[in-house]
Amino acid sequence: MRRTRLLPVLAVVVLAALAVLVVLSAAAAAAPAAPPAWTSFRGDPQQTGRAAGELPADPQPLWTFKAGAAISSTAAIVDGTVFVGSLDEHLYALDLASGTLRWKHKAAGAIKSSPAVKDGVVYFGDSAGTFHALDAKTGKVRWTFTADGEIVASAAFAAGCVLVGSYDQTLSCLEERSGKVRWRLETDGYLHGTPAVVTTPAGETVVSAGCDGFLRLVRARDGKELRRVALGGYVAASPAVAGGRVFAGTFENQVVAVDLESGQVAWRYENPVRKFPYYASAAVAEGLVVVGGRDQTVRALDAASGKEIWSQGTRGAVDALPLIAGQRVVTAAKSGTIFSLDLKSGRQVWRFEAGAPVEASPALAAGRLVIGTMDGTLYCLGAKGR
Repeated sequence: MRRTRLLPVLAVVVLAALAVLVVLSAAAAAAPAAPPAWTSFRGDPQQTGRAAGELPADPQPLWTFKAGAAISSTAAIVDGTVFVGSLDEHLYALDLASGTLRWKHKAAGAIKSSPAVKDGVVYFGDSAGTFHALDAKTGKVRWTFTADGEIVASAAFAAGCVLVGSYDQTLSCLEERSGKVRWRLETDGYLHGTPAVVTTPAGETVVSAGCDGFLRLVRARDGKELRRVALGGYVAASPAVAGGRVFAGTFENQVVAVDLESGQVAWRYENPVRKFPYYASAAVAEGLVVVGGRDQTVRALDAASGKEIWSQGTRGAVDALPLIAGQRVVTAAKSGTIFSLDLKSGRQVWRFEAGAPVEASPALAAGRLVIGTMDGTLYCLGAKGR
């Protein structure tokens, strides 16, 4: 009898629970997904150049924007806004959907530094050595910091600070809110590349390579140098960190892999035909290290051994950094060709002629590829009708 009386009650409880689940599911479905973004120079703190989204099969021009001078800065894309600097000394904020100018800011010098965006603030440096923190929505100045040399590197973030290297041979850690210097690390050469940030047993660790030929591991909270590794040549590229290894190209014809834990060189790849500098930083995904060279070739190396897996010739030197989206590699040559390659084989699957040399690197968000050229044109490429 008791069981008979409980059955209707249980049925009501079950039905009520199912109704709640349906409501919650509907609410979850209706909630907007986190907006896709390319927040900084290489897309992530480890500087791997890997995008979260996919590239359309056949990207076409959706809009263009004309700056007053060349664009060698890589764009950042956050919350539907494209941020990009130009040699005309302006940082531009553009609508991702239409290319409409939202605001622009006059810097103290030419902007080669790629903007980085965090918590509603856009950070970048200029050729006069001024580092800027602007409100991302309005362009209003939050604070500035002045180094004693040109700033080409993009910002990285760790321990509540903004990390920036400059041509005064110093890596500076600036508090995000105020720009106050927390610590500075002096090196023996220009800092051209952007540091990577990883977590190690020492906590948040900054991985920086410079023109003095050294790779440095630095404790983020206080600037203590934990390790220094000789790479054997001048380094302008930003180090990429993946799978417990650091990958960086040098001006001595080599791509070098260093074990993050031991500091030992795991392998060195050297072009067997002729010497040339590896200026472009590597992209890393699925066990491959992809790097472009000034020998007009893009290569994929096995991340474990350094063995060349494939190579693809281009019609110009490749200073643009590769981006990896799904199974495609996207980069550009100084000849003006923007192209994508199959990640596994290196086969070319798409190309676009920009009509001017390209030194900037691609950025990707919301299915839209954004890249600038040396005639000051910023292209947004994507699927027509989207």
